[in-house]
Amino acid sequence: MEILSKTTIETHILPYLTTGSRGFESRVPLYQIVMLILYRLKTGCQWRHLPIKEVFTHEALTWQGVFYHYNKWSKQGCWKTIWVELLKANPAQLDLSCVQLDGSHTPTKRGGQAVGYQPRKSANTTNALFLADNTGQPLAIATPQAGNQHDLFSIQPLLEELGSVLQAAAIRLSGLFLNRTGEPADPGFDAQVFRSFCKQVDIEANIKPNPRSGQKESTDYQYFDEKLYQRRFVIEQTNAWLDSFNALLIRFETSLQNWLSLHWLAFCVLFLRKINRKQKV
Repeated sequence: MEILSKTTIETHILPYLTTGSRGFESRVPLYQIVMLILYRLKTGCQWRHLPIKEVFTHEALTWQGVFYHYNKWSKQGCWKTIWVELLKANPAQLDLSCVQLDGSHTPTKRGGQAVGYQPRKSANTTNALFLADNTGQPLAIATPQAGNQHDLFSIQPLLEELGSVLQAAAIRLSGLFLNRTGEPADPGFDAQVFRSFCKQVDIEANIKPNPRSGQKESTDYQYFDEKLYQRRFVIEQTNAWLDSFNALLIRFETSLQNWLSLHWLAFCVLFLRKINRKQKV
């Protein structure tokens, strides 16, 4: 199953993957290791069930060897770096007329970092905040939190983290229209701390007012655009695209860093496919 071509991997991914500082060279081509990591991302199979013999054309690594490389690159932040560099190099591929913000709870099966019981899901979950552009292309993910935390838990540092990804990719926060997405009955982000942060970085936050919050009577209340708010369906497309990667449907990674890295890699795959399609037209 070819998720990305050899040429795409060698052009956009390998330049940002670290190699041994003492001149150590892998026994197999690095692009083949990446292909197996992508196979794990797409199929959701266990690491031990990777099709080692089908992919490696020469001397084979074990599945432990493949995981070793993934884990090492994850700890070194390589997957996030690849994503930021892709964004930085392809700004014309984004629709930033509006950005969408939403949270997502993922069931967890093996425990680990940032896991908590979520009554609405009747399961242990991990919760993450996502930003997407106006077509549904994922832009950033904040460090996931335990699923038992409420929507506004540590919201300011998480928003700052999302913003830092965009800034690292040379995307300006100032002037962005941010659409808080979700169900109409889910106005959890209609809070002063959220609005204040957006005002601080000059983001126009389009948040459906919560009648119980008293924001309508506040002098800081901002104009709400119902037509723009209808664009919140875009995030459903984002979720559908991410759900196509079976490794993201249920969290089996106990390491939070490795779980987060799977998302950066999924963002890269979606974006590279989009770029390749437009180049073929």
